[in-house]
Amino acid sequence: MASIRGRGERERKRQGFLSSVQILITITSVILPTIWRYLQTLEAAPYFLGLALSAFSLSGLLSGPLFGYWSDRTRTTKKIILLSNLFEIIGNFMYFMGYSKWLLLSSRLVAGIGTGAGSSIFSFLTRSTASEDRATVFAAVMACRQAGLLIGPAFNIFLRLCDFHLGPFVVNKYTAPGLFMFLLWILLQLAVVFMYWDLPPTEKKKVYIKHNGEEYVHGFGEEEDEVEEEVKPLMTSQELVGSYGSVMTSSLCKNHRSAASNNSLNQIHSPLESPAAFLREEVVVLLAAQFITLFNQTALETMVTPLTQKYFNFKELENSVMYCLGGVVVIAGFLFVRWLSRHVAERVVLAIGLVICNISCIWCLIFLANPLGGFSWQLTEFIIGVFLQVLGLPFVAVAQVSLFSKVTSEKTQGFSQGVRRSVGGLATILGPLWAGGLTDNMYIMMGAMVALLILLTVIHIFLT
Repeated sequence: MASIRGRGERERKRQGFLSSVQILITITSVILPTIWRYLQTLEAAPYFLGLALSAFSLSGLLSGPLFGYWSDRTRTTKKIILLSNLFEIIGNFMYFMGYSKWLLLSSRLVAGIGTGAGSSIFSFLTRSTASEDRATVFAAVMACRQAGLLIGPAFNIFLRLCDFHLGPFVVNKYTAPGLFMFLLWILLQLAVVFMYWDLPPTEKKKVYIKHNGEEYVHGFGEEEDEVEEEVKPLMTSQELVGSYGSVMTSSLCKNHRSAASNNSLNQIHSPLESPAAFLREEVVVLLAAQFITLFNQTALETMVTPLTQKYFNFKELENSVMYCLGGVVVIAGFLFVRWLSRHVAERVVLAIGLVICNISCIWCLIFLANPLGGFSWQLTEFIIGVFLQVLGLPFVAVAQVSLFSKVTSEKTQGFSQGVRRSVGGLATILGPLWAGGLTDNMYIMMGAMVALLILLTVIHIFLT
């Protein structure tokens, strides 16, 4: 019993460490307030903003499933984190060098590979938390990620004061964020090397079955309780449940558990999720929620700085303060969702988030596509639209991640989370490209975002 408690304590500490990794992965938002003007100094065309932001997501889209597959095969995270950190270190140094717009674009591609470690991190969190506690754990981790988004732009308050030379390199308000992130990732790499270890694998036991009085080796398990837990399905298909996240009757549970037990033991060495598993209705809806919310979020992030420059003449300081205030709202939202998820089902949390996001996009379509009135009225319209957008994000993000971990196999969570993050990566590629090319056609840009959200909401209603 003491060893079990000790192991649980180690896992909790490990979760805290992985949460801090998430903070640093997303603290790359430190570049957001200045990347637009940085590209302008390199004589880049306006569409290059979308390319630079999308490049980071493109490489993450490809690396996520690979790192997740590696995690499923080895059940380790330290080597994955160490490798991903190397890409972050190299990519941020390239961003700091900044000789040309093509080097800056390449730096985002290289750094983005490091985000693939997120799939193995979420895989570990899924395997180390109980199903009923998963939403609260994910909410806490995502709050840490948003803390990175909050802290990142805030650093520009003093980074914008940099103006000196470091050997052949110029350190100014545009290149300083790259140098700053380069040093932070080196510190994290040292912390992982000297302060973090993977837990040793649990000793495997042979599982025997009896047939006609004779014993056969039927598979391997860790401990009796863990084997029983492993063969239980996290979530069944739509034929067995009324909606994703709902509870089956006990008789159906027993029948399906028996079938799942056989499948689980027969496929115990299979490292990949069956492709058909990602085509189930509930999985498709959750992946659609991941895509649409991130598409809208990154499109909004891309259009914000050109919009504030055009209408309010915001510079680096004003943009940094704006991102900080948005981060405060998001963190408060995640903390509220963490409390709310203990009292209501995840699909209810998802529905609340979709309603808020719909209101936000409709507001932006009406008031931000062609702002009316004087400066103060336009600023008020802008603040309300951004506030509603960031307020709805925590509800949708936490609900869809928690539900996704339950409708996919626990054995292949690394690969499954990699697929989910790749879908999100595709959204964060297309979002900036969509917004970057339509900054002068706001009705088209916002109209597509509203249409996608309405479609997702209708599908959610019919499947619940």
